[in-house]
Amino acid sequence: MPRVLIIEDDLDVRRAVQLGLRHQGHEVSAVETGEEGLEQLLPFRPDVVVLDLMLPGMSGLDVCRRIRDRDQVPIIIVTARGDDVDVVVGLETGADDYVVKPVQARVLDARIRAVLRRQDASLPDGTRPRAETHGELVVDRAGLVVTHRGEPVTLAPSELRLLLTLSASPGQVFSRQQLLEAVWEHSYHGDIRLVDACVKRLRNKLGEGRNPRYVQTVRGFGYRFGTS
Repeated sequence: MPRVLIIEDDLDVRRAVQLGLRHQGHEVSAVETGEEGLEQLLPFRPDVVVLDLMLPGMSGLDVCRRIRDRDQVPIIIVTARGDDVDVVVGLETGADDYVVKPVQARVLDARIRAVLRRQDASLPDGTRPRAETHGELVVDRAGLVVTHRGEPVTLAPSELRLLLTLSASPGQVFSRQQLLEAVWEHSYHGDIRLVDACVKRLRNKLGEGRNPRYVQTVRGFGYRFGTS
């Protein structure tokens, strides 16, 4: 039974989401503030965190940063507006996905199950061998371990899935829509900012500069994994 930690200050929303997710088969802990949410991370050990961006006291963005400093648990942010600039900031801060209020339990359940599948990060049969070396980057698909210059790289589920998808076909150009469907299992075109934010985070963790070696942009088309 997946454990979901809800951090939401609106009592009605919190109760509705909590009841809806429990009905979908999740074990749920719901708190009102970011501070309470951070305190619940260790004792509750959630599989997913559902985080409202607009919180009293510590903001949702600050909570997201604090969680990422200590844990790679998937984070789904909740926003009142789909075009809110805070969504992009939240995604770049480390969130894996987002939903727009009013939150529907069935939609949130689908996003939770998708992000948990990304934790598995398995790819279809016929992909490359167990461990691949790309310059100073080593991708171990079986162990789901990534090292760069001999040092382990800690990746959130969406970042790992994105890297596995791109590196499985070096040189192949993937559109943002293709990556959105392969990594996030979304089909809505407006969500392509999920891809761009995740690429930015992945590049930062791989130490990519202005001319990325691994995750390269093909202007007007999308992204590819570099072969040189």
